[in-house]
Amino acid sequence: QWAETSYQIQRLRDNAECADQEFDALLEEDNPGLTVKLGFDVNEDIAAPYIKTGVRPQVAVLREQGVNGQVEMAAAFDRAGFNAIDVHMSDILAGRVDLNDFKGMVACGGFSYGDVLGAGEGWAKSALFNSRARDAFQGFFERSDSFTLGVCNGCQMLSNLHELIPGSEFWPHFVRNRSEQFEARVAMVQVQESASIFLQGMAGSRMPIAIAHGEGHAEFRNDDALLEADVSGTVALRFVDNHGKVTESYPANPNGSPRGIGGM
Repeated sequence: QWAETSYQIQRLRDNAECADQEFDALLEEDNPGLTVKLGFDVNEDIAAPYIKTGVRPQVAVLREQGVNGQVEMAAAFDRAGFNAIDVHMSDILAGRVDLNDFKGMVACGGFSYGDVLGAGEGWAKSALFNSRARDAFQGFFERSDSFTLGVCNGCQMLSNLHELIPGSEFWPHFVRNRSEQFEARVAMVQVQESASIFLQGMAGSRMPIAIAHGEGHAEFRNDDALLEADVSGTVALRFVDNHGKVTESYPANPNGSPRGIGGM
């Protein structure tokens, strides 16, 4: 009764099917709520042996106008034993920074260029349409001793650079959430078996994570690309419901991505 008014407004304002699914979920009597199932020891300091060597590989913490997640990202990499370097896109465009000096690069979250043209689109085009930046990124991606992480807006940006990235032929494009809302909530994900160096030893683990995005729906060019991404080990994370089942239902799957895809 209390939620009925908000539900009816949501049906009119946003995606009606998502509103129905969220309202129906309130009536589930056997919903266990958010849970954690870990296949690894959360107290194990896996970085310690590497930190003890004294070697601190350099990672470029990449940002652009409107990006706001670089400070906490740098702190995380610093704690993991890296030498985190603040790199602005203007540094790459002007040639002040050489990506060959880095082992890793992480594209951070936020709202580059206010998401004009689409989330991450303007950021990606600033690299694609500048020969110096394009060559720098392509050279970095093609190295056998480098890694790249994209989170939030950084993930959206990287998906728009797929033509420069080996092995990304099955990546999706990220479009507006099926709910037609900016989703800022806690969602359950399950770690998949994949080649991700960040998630090694974590496959099968389920945990709640914080998400915040308006354009997170993974849209593939066709069904074959979706199938290939699914079977090739490209999918690293999937949204699951509170029973641990992969889901496309809202709000357990906050953006409606097919087959629960939450990370690549």
